[in-house]
Amino acid sequence: MSDLTDKLLDAALIHVPFDGWGDAALRAAAADCGVDMAAARAVFPRGGVDMALAYHARGDAAMLRALADHDLSQLRIRDRIALAVRLRLEAAEDRELVRRGTTLFALPLYAADGARAIWGTADAIWTALGDTATDYNWYTKRATLAGVYSATVLFWLGDESEGAAATWAFLDRRIDGVMQIERVKGAMRKNPVLKTVFAGPSALLSCIKAPTGRARSDLPGYMPRKAEG
Repeated sequence: MSDLTDKLLDAALIHVPFDGWGDAALRAAAADCGVDMAAARAVFPRGGVDMALAYHARGDAAMLRALADHDLSQLRIRDRIALAVRLRLEAAEDRELVRRGTTLFALPLYAADGARAIWGTADAIWTALGDTATDYNWYTKRATLAGVYSATVLFWLGDESEGAAATWAFLDRRIDGVMQIERVKGAMRKNPVLKTVFAGPSALLSCIKAPTGRARSDLPGYMPRKAEG
């Protein structure tokens, strides 16, 4: 982010709980910073929605920095994912800011922006964990994690338990559910009858390739997966 982007976003955060992610918050932030609206619009052309996306991107970056401080080599993959999602939620300064963003991205006009932001979070997590999938698994992993993350955020917004303990328990249950599905899929692939039945769909899906426009090692927070003994 540029210095002006950070400056305006920081100033907007005290207004968003009252005004939402909209033009009112952007105008207030610009006034607080002594920046004219033309300059503010140059940074956030679509106003509040671009501010909300910048706030979301800031949370992703904070999560990646926090994740890089942990030794993941001794953790199972499901525990790595749980840790990453937890760090992502903890990166939010205020639940009301997230709640206001959830309301904004629920609007049909901005639903696609919200979906892309959540997909970006899932992609950032898998990339930081060293995911090397290049076939359709690249997509299914991110789609599944996006669903887990979205559900956990909604639960967290209404969680009043001490230390958000209920949220972390909910997250564990959701991840366990996903892992059970993966175990079933693995068993199906080993079953000679079911393997034959699903050979056609599997062959079709295997033609889907992950994007190759950027190297994973170029992404912020990327950590090569360590060999496990």
